Amino acid sequence: RRDKGLDLPIPVQFAVYISDLARGDFGNSIRFNRPITQILIERLPTTVELGLAGLLIASAIGIPLGIISAIRHNSFADVATMVGANIGVSMPVFWLGLMLAYVFALLLKDTPFWLPPSGRLSAGVIAVPFYEVYGWQLEEGSFTFNFMEFFANMFILNSVLTADWEVFKDAVSHMILPAAALSTIPMAIIARMTRSSMLQVLNLDYVRTARAKGLVERRVVLIHAFRNALLPVVTIIGLQLGIIFSGAILTETIFSLAGVCRSMVEAITSRDFPIIQGFIVVI
Repeated sequence: RRDKGLDLPIPVQFAVYISDLARGDFGNSIRFNRPITQILIERLPTTVELGLAGLLIASAIGIPLGIISAIRHNSFADVATMVGANIGVSMPVFWLGLMLAYVFALLLKDTPFWLPPSGRLSAGVIAVPFYEVYGWQLEEGSFTFNFMEFFANMFILNSVLTADWEVFKDAVSHMILPAAALSTIPMAIIARMTRSSMLQVLNLDYVRTARAKGLVERRVVLIHAFRNALLPVVTIIGLQLGIIFSGAILTETIFSLAGVCRSMVEAITSRDFPIIQGFIVVI
């Protein structure tokens, strides 16, 4: 009780906790007896990498689908896209993750389409931190070391910085299934928002004027209409980042990714309250 400050009055405990937070000190883990900041540096890059990959897939597929659906309003393509969007919004992440792992890791295991169902790197593949490759001498535990270590634990980014394309290929292949499972709900929302925004813009006067001037339809859609329809789309993409991190709890658990969300679930089951507090503050 004395070591954790539990013998102090509640207001004093809260003041000490806020003071420690302001200095980036989340305390020590009860289970691992290690500073939570170090655990965050190890686990948070996985969650960030997964979230960005999921958001990239959602945007890269959702925006074109929304544009096609708006251009061919009330056509078969429009109906099929919106039906797919509704299915994507209502599909549970944990079920989709299991189905993707079953199909690509088991049913397609002897084909070129096989993808690894768990982990971040294959056994025997080692990602050497970029600061070691560059020969930088950093004091372990210092701010600079922790800062560099954070980015080095993003294996895809680290492999690009070190030009280690074997690690890059392996890290990307491990990230495809969890990112695809995580991207379905944001993808559906982005597609619907893009469609709605494009439908409003396509009926405005300056779009009709661009067509009357004889411009190519592709230029009318992409340059005149899509640019002006981007504002609500960009806004909704930013909002989806929070949804992605909440969905990462199930995704990391299914695909055995040692990220912040999976670590928080493990901390809840082991009642490691300092890790729960620190990770929730960060998320």
